Amino acid sequence: MASPPTLPISAGQSQQPIATPAFRAFISRLSDSVRHGFSQRRPWLELIDRTSFARPDSISEAASRVRKNFSYFRINYLALLASVLALSLLSHPFSLLVLLCLLASWIFLYLFRPSDQPLVLFGRTFSDRETLGVLIVLTVVVIFLTSVGSLLISALMVGLAIVCAHGAFRVPEDLFLDDQEAASTGFLSFLGGAASSAAAAAAAVPAVAVRV
Repeated sequence: MASPPTLPISAGQSQQPIATPAFRAFISRLSDSVRHGFSQRRPWLELIDRTSFARPDSISEAASRVRKNFSYFRINYLALLASVLALSLLSHPFSLLVLLCLLASWIFLYLFRPSDQPLVLFGRTFSDRETLGVLIVLTVVVIFLTSVGSLLISALMVGLAIVCAHGAFRVPEDLFLDDQEAASTGFLSFLGGAASSAAAAAAAVPAVAVRV
């Protein structure tokens, strides 16, 4: 009896799952960084303690309060900004869908696409430079030339206004902030830790090469 014919498998199909471990490692490290950041948040009851609110006597005092409160409640403030941004996007499903499509394009067409697997769309092969250029132009168009950009800017302005108002009226005398701790675990270091984790995840799989 003759053996059944073997179905041919193209190289593109066999190499497609290569990007999956890098994407999973990226999501895992990013979620770990977010959980680590939220573990450093202050109690929310301390944030809204009504007995600690008072009107500042001058603009300089208000600015000093904002600086001290941001150093102490930085994770809470970031969570508040993210909540305002999420509520704004949920109230505009079309903008949320556009941003998700844009993010998916960056992830699957450039960041976690194997370097030895060219991008073929509509019968045309795109190089890495061409793919990057198209994605940059698409991002600029979506962010700056549509209602998505104005929605993001409005949400961020509302969130910053809430944070500044709270920081100006919250008296920081009862807060015990270690300056050395604030310098080592501040806002920029939190973002830097997430970025380094993402870079390590991308470097974990040799198939995902660094592109120009």
